[in-house]
Amino acid sequence: MLKKIIIVSLLLCSSLFAGTIKIAVAANVSYAIDSLIKEFNKNNPKCKVVVILGSSGKLTAQIKNGAPYGLFMSANMKYPNALYKDKSAVTKPIVYAYGSLAFLSGKPQDFTKGMDILKDNKISKIALANPKTAPYGKVALEAMKNVNIYNDVKKKIVYAESISQAVYYSITAADIGFVAKSAFFSPKMANYEKGIHWSEIDSKLYTPIKQGVVILKDGRNSKEIKAFYDFILSTKAKQIFQDFGYSIP
Repeated sequence: MLKKIIIVSLLLCSSLFAGTIKIAVAANVSYAIDSLIKEFNKNNPKCKVVVILGSSGKLTAQIKNGAPYGLFMSANMKYPNALYKDKSAVTKPIVYAYGSLAFLSGKPQDFTKGMDILKDNKISKIALANPKTAPYGKVALEAMKNVNIYNDVKKKIVYAESISQAVYYSITAADIGFVAKSAFFSPKMANYEKGIHWSEIDSKLYTPIKQGVVILKDGRNSKEIKAFYDFILSTKAKQIFQDFGYSIP
């Protein structure tokens, strides 16, 4: 009898986290999300996680317009705070990671120049995620203004829809670009060397990038969403974020 109870209990536990969940994820997390889902699925093998990537601003607009996402991992706290305020989110935003800003170029560059590299005559196009919808684009703009070079280089700027598109532009349509440091921990970026093709930007030049997570209205009754939310705030997830160049709270 005891054995039967244990078996039934195990079946019930496994069925709690079965099914499919949809989550909205800021583009900078695209490099880490596969590893996060793989780790999550070790304990929740029957739960399929469908990821919708985009700039935090655009994802927020979709959520406000009724997109059926259960959870939102933003690139800052502004958007999840707004969703919580208008009751589109049911949990108070919590920081799950701190992001970092970096330069990227498809060609070798002299990064010892720091931000002044943008004024170089050889730099004719600078890739930047749209600061109106992409938090990494906003802090990149802030960094340029803080060293008083924005007015000198603003005509060079090529705007991308998201930080992941800014990565693509940085190595194709532009000479250099502002990207998330997390991009360089992807195997696809293995050919780009630190100090030659990319360099971190002094974090003192921009507001800390606090990335926030919330459960949305569509996910409030989902045990699978709650399980994924708890996982994102877990020690195992924090280690993965660190492996991809983030700092953790």
